[in-house]
Amino acid sequence: MGRVKAIKAIKLLSLIVISGTFFVLSSSWRSPVIALPPPEDTPEEILRTKIIIEARSPIDGKSLTAAEYIQLQAQLQLAPPPKLDPKIREQIFLLRIRKTLLQFFPFLNF
Repeated sequence: MGRVKAIKAIKLLSLIVISGTFFVLSSSWRSPVIALPPPEDTPEEILRTKIIIEARSPIDGKSLTAAEYIQLQAQLQLAPPPKLDPKIREQIFLLRIRKTLLQFFPFLNF
């Protein structure tokens, strides 16, 4: 019985030594910090202070100058886009209710 205990003790000791060695070696193999952005990337603080002089049209996505963008925004505020016909609005509402009901009750076939 003494020999079995000695073998178990040797196995346990070797397991502890191998685990400790692996832990020490793996902690020393650290790669460079991955969380940092690449050096050529412009920091966000600098980008926040940059004055934007170009814009895109919300209608068709064309490039606009700052003055053209302001004029377009003023025109959109004066003449907002036309509203939907109440019948179409009601149909959309009913379709959304139907879609929600079909998610909860997929066996309904209406």
